[in-house]
Amino acid sequence: MSTPAALLSLDRVGVRYGAVTALREVSLQVRRGDFIALVGANGSGKTTLLQALHGLVAHSGRREVAAAAAAQVMVFQRPFVLRLSVWNNLRIALWLARVPAREREARAAEALQRAGLFELRERPARALSGGQQQRLALARAWATRPALLFLDEPTANLDPSAKREIEAMLAHFAADGMTLVMSTHNLGQAKRLATRVVFLDHGNIRADLPTARFFGEHLDGRADLFLKGELRWDTE
Repeated sequence: MSTPAALLSLDRVGVRYGAVTALREVSLQVRRGDFIALVGANGSGKTTLLQALHGLVAHSGRREVAAAAAAQVMVFQRPFVLRLSVWNNLRIALWLARVPAREREARAAEALQRAGLFELRERPARALSGGQQQRLALARAWATRPALLFLDEPTANLDPSAKREIEAMLAHFAADGMTLVMSTHNLGQAKRLATRVVFLDHGNIRADLPTARFFGEHLDGRADLFLKGELRWDTE
């Protein structure tokens, strides 16, 4: 069985913030249909790697994007919503993505139905709860039909019910064939959703494995400590 083609590749990419090295010559391929979970202790480089993949930070090394992956969206831990209605947040996103006008209404309605927000479409977006705003951000991202969706801790600070709703949306996106890369501190979430797990430590990739192997095999010492909950901050 052939390996899917790479949509995006990093080759020996490094990122520095002043005297701090956030990524150290990282090489990674994102392939069509992947759902990658980036895991690691706080400060290990997960968010920086997401930003490097999306082209948001200056870096050394090489970043290559296939033509099929030109359409990309990133949903941040605290999503930005416009001071407009839920409905107009979708319409503006579709306009910016150059979706033809004749398609916008149907696509916006479908996205809000998926997110369970259609009945709230006239409500001011900033009046929504935190979980609802995150679902709106995901609906807005999905509506533009990106080839790659990047997610930075998409369920951080949400209650268990809101987390389940977000996870259900992401599982549906993956089932539809979307390629996703997500940073998460929630190992149960990585185990439930991801097809691959990338473990970062001190800005290095120490493991890049199918999810079942990552959670089922004995790993190196640092990864084992992390899985046991004994590696919470990347400071040593």
